[in-house]
Amino acid sequence: MRKLIMWNIMTLDGYFEGDKPWDLPFHEVVWGKELEKLSMEQLHAADCLVFGRVTYEGMAAHWKSATGEIAGLMNEIPKLVFSRTLTSADWNNTTLIATDAAAEIARRKTEGNGDMYVFGSADLSETFINHQLFDEYRIGIAPVLLGSGKPLFKPGMAHGNLNLIDTQPLVNGGVVLRYQRRS
Repeated sequence: MRKLIMWNIMTLDGYFEGDKPWDLPFHEVVWGKELEKLSMEQLHAADCLVFGRVTYEGMAAHWKSATGEIAGLMNEIPKLVFSRTLTSADWNNTTLIATDAAAEIARRKTEGNGDMYVFGSADLSETFINHQLFDEYRIGIAPVLLGSGKPLFKPGMAHGNLNLIDTQPLVNGGVVLRYQRRS
């Protein structure tokens, strides 16, 4: 069975985005050779990337014209975008899905061999959290206190206990935390 894995970078005070869409300067604080290596490992392990509409539009706008090894993988890997408002998805290897995201991901977890990764997509992630669909959470913590913005984990989400499976301190002061959902 495939694993559904969340990958996000957030600030120490819990924000995954600033006050405006794509306000992500804290990503540069933690980006370096270590996160580049982790990104490559994750992309090589992925057989599907999963996005909500907003993240999909931003990622597509960036990666469709980007070059390099990461860009090649981002453009090559099959992608799912969940949206009830998009009418087309023109990023290479993208399937647009307007049906129930939780039911569709639960079904797709039974297919394929590689992992499915959700990048960004806080609103879609909330749906997956509430339906206990994430098998693993990989969270990069930037050593930044942003003070305001969009939280990754919102009040009112379903609760659940997690097991810490790995920590990776970064030379730039960040840390990558990996948690598994407890059975």
